[in-house]
Amino acid sequence: MKLVTFRTQAGGDSKARPRARTQAGTRASTRARAGILVGETDATVIDLARGFAWLERRSDRPNDPAHVADRYGRGVLGFIRSAERARPAADELVRAWARGDLPPSFDGGPLALALPEITLLAPLPMPRSVRDGYAFRQHVERARKIRGLDMIPEFDQVPVFYFSNHRGIVGPGDVSVQKAHLDRLDYELEAAIVIGAGGKNLSSARADDAIFGMTIMNDWSARGLQAQEMKLNLGPAKGKDFATSLGPWLVTLDELLSRAKRDGERGLVFDMAMRAIVNGQVLSRGNLKDMTWTFAQIVERASYGVRLSAGDVVGSGTCGTGCLLELNGSGQLDNRWLKPGDEVALEIEGLGRLENRLVLA
Repeated sequence: MKLVTFRTQAGGDSKARPRARTQAGTRASTRARAGILVGETDATVIDLARGFAWLERRSDRPNDPAHVADRYGRGVLGFIRSAERARPAADELVRAWARGDLPPSFDGGPLALALPEITLLAPLPMPRSVRDGYAFRQHVERARKIRGLDMIPEFDQVPVFYFSNHRGIVGPGDVSVQKAHLDRLDYELEAAIVIGAGGKNLSSARADDAIFGMTIMNDWSARGLQAQEMKLNLGPAKGKDFATSLGPWLVTLDELLSRAKRDGERGLVFDMAMRAIVNGQVLSRGNLKDMTWTFAQIVERASYGVRLSAGDVVGSGTCGTGCLLELNGSGQLDNRWLKPGDEVALEIEGLGRLENRLVLA
């Protein structure tokens, strides 16, 4: 199942737009709504709140917004928290849509909308927290070499991560940057999991059970700021906190299991090809199966002495060749960095395509 957060668009000719409108940097509000993406050629989004209300009416139960929110949660985060009840109901909505039984509208609003008629936000516009891992050896090794550093044995001893700004999440569409960010502005090609059941002191053998789903992550990096602050050995902060893109949707774990194999205590290893495209040119290629540390192992580390909760986001870290820092440092590119107007698209098999355009604030 693919979950989205969206806004409806007033006016405009949807037939003239082959893809969903997108708008990054827009925070969730009472107007933001949660939905399920269904269909392939004619992609449709089922409005979850109205769909749940329709199911409640059909079952002769109260269907006012307060009752629906209490029973199924608000937005995608509420869906995750209430998944035990919300997921079966959502599956029934998808079956009703497939049968042609789902009405086009309910309670004065559209129940199903064509994808070009909506604005996609980040599937979780404001997660509970954001941790980003450092799981790909190739990226770590090359990034250290560029800085004149040898690979260190600690990388193989424990999976590490840093905390990013959960209020700096953006979705598809425009990403606003300021002048200082343009000092070696970079993309980072990553995937991220979203915690569902959560827990504390989870072992890697069972940590996959805590994962609700996965999405694409672009960990935007202002390398000039990052290099300045990391001389003080506290990790990245201002070089990262201005924006992190998630999207275009959140794919539930069950839909990705056919692309994964269990590797003993390491947990699930996902075989999912990755690409980064800048202004139409493919610059980066990778695969999630190349993660030295699995998501399960990162979750084990992150949950040590700490309870992970529904809606926490955990990134994979950048794949090998997955950023301009690597490509420039290895000589594949000649001092190329991002600038306003550049369009960056990240693709991961099974997760879709996350498109962003950089704009100067």
